Amino acid sequence: MEIKPLADRILVKPLDAEEVTRGGIVLPDTAKEKPQEGTVLAVGKGKITDDGKVHSLEVKTGDRILYGKYSGTEVATKQGDELLIMREDDVFAIIK
Repeated sequence: MEIKPLADRILVKPLDAEEVTRGGIVLPDTAKEKPQEGTVLAVGKGKITDDGKVHSLEVKTGDRILYGKYSGTEVATKQGDELLIMREDDVFAIIK
């Protein structure tokens, strides 16, 4: 299944949550925090302004991004991948 975001939405694959703390403690699944970083898999065409022009997105496919903890809508693919669809406005930064 291929997912193509529309307008100013992007498709993100979240990074895996950390399983071990810096001190070496192994975290169970229930104690892991949701990741706030991910990789952009696909982007829409852009936001349509009031005058009908398309404003292209700043993020591109392949960018590593930082987003809000509860941003986006979770989507599961047939292959079992957990992805997020969110608006570009939910992205805080591009990580270089």
